[in-house]
Amino acid sequence: MPLPVPPLLRRTLHRVRALGRPPLRALMNLRELVSALNDFASPSLAESWDNVGLLVEPSPPHTVNTLFLTNDLTEEVMEEAVQKKADLVLSYHPPIFTPLKRVTWKTWKERLVVRALENRIAIYSPHTAYDAIPHGVNNWLTKGLGACTSVPLHPSTAPSSPAEGTHRVEFCADAEHVDAVLSKIKDIPEISCLTTLPVRVEGEEQTRVSLNCSQKALLELVALLSQNSLLYHKTEILLLQKPLLPHTGMGRLCTLSEPVSLSDIIERIKGHLKLAHVRVAVGVGRTLESPVKKAALCAGSGSSVLKGAEADLYLTGEMSHHDVLDAVANGISVILCEHSNTERGFLSELRDTLAIHLKNQINIIVSEKDRDPLQVA
Repeated sequence: MPLPVPPLLRRTLHRVRALGRPPLRALMNLRELVSALNDFASPSLAESWDNVGLLVEPSPPHTVNTLFLTNDLTEEVMEEAVQKKADLVLSYHPPIFTPLKRVTWKTWKERLVVRALENRIAIYSPHTAYDAIPHGVNNWLTKGLGACTSVPLHPSTAPSSPAEGTHRVEFCADAEHVDAVLSKIKDIPEISCLTTLPVRVEGEEQTRVSLNCSQKALLELVALLSQNSLLYHKTEILLLQKPLLPHTGMGRLCTLSEPVSLSDIIERIKGHLKLAHVRVAVGVGRTLESPVKKAALCAGSGSSVLKGAEADLYLTGEMSHHDVLDAVANGISVILCEHSNTERGFLSELRDTLAIHLKNQINIIVSEKDRDPLQVA
């Protein structure tokens, strides 16, 4: 018969065992996790052409213990996710972009979906939503320049605003006409926030009419008001614009705290991205020793975002040949690092940031197989 363990020793042994144990993490329901990921970076911030959010969902209920981060979900990376028992793959680039007409074993993207569902792995992609947010990919890329301040090249607007409609219309009408005009206005669809206010204009009692309307309703409203030239000439039309979101948007225009030579910037970027080589085009009238004070950057493929930006340097993953020629002709130097090389390094920072956002409820790991398909031979 074993001897009883004294209470003090029992408590001590319990503490020792607990210290040697890996921390226990709670599971998260997939839908709860997707909601938290959407709070971290709203899909509404993504470009209209993009395909973001939850792309593949195993039959519910689906719980997540391990979140697996990758820049590109290739077949090799998918097998890594299976081996590491991932429950959700967060792939920065959406593996499903153009619509799939069938899901068979014929093409590699179809096989990704098959393998994901076979192994009960969900797939989520944030893509350009992560480009826009203040704590996203572009913000991480600015750190390669050194000390600087940055603003979005193309600011994002609030996905919704309190005002309804696209335009506000205001006009004054006298007592003789106001009731008839209001009666006809109320028959026009997509008009909201209609208010009237008695006012005195040039010594006459009139009614100030204000309303919001859609673009379509505006055309009907203008046609109605133009039937009375006096009324129409007193009409004001304002375009309602959504407010800009601070520090949010596509690309970044960075102002360095101190000018740095182009050659030094190149070395900083290579160090930040852990690259042995980058491609460089020196702007007309510039040299490798020319100072860089302003840099415009965009992770991935930056041609459309950087076009027209006034800077000493463009930094991105890839640009078309002719866009590089245009920049160089305008005295702007260009650094190209290959598409995903300007994005992938963000995943380590994302892992730590998401761990805090998700309150360490799940395991988060970064792919070791994910890499840019291009290399210097």
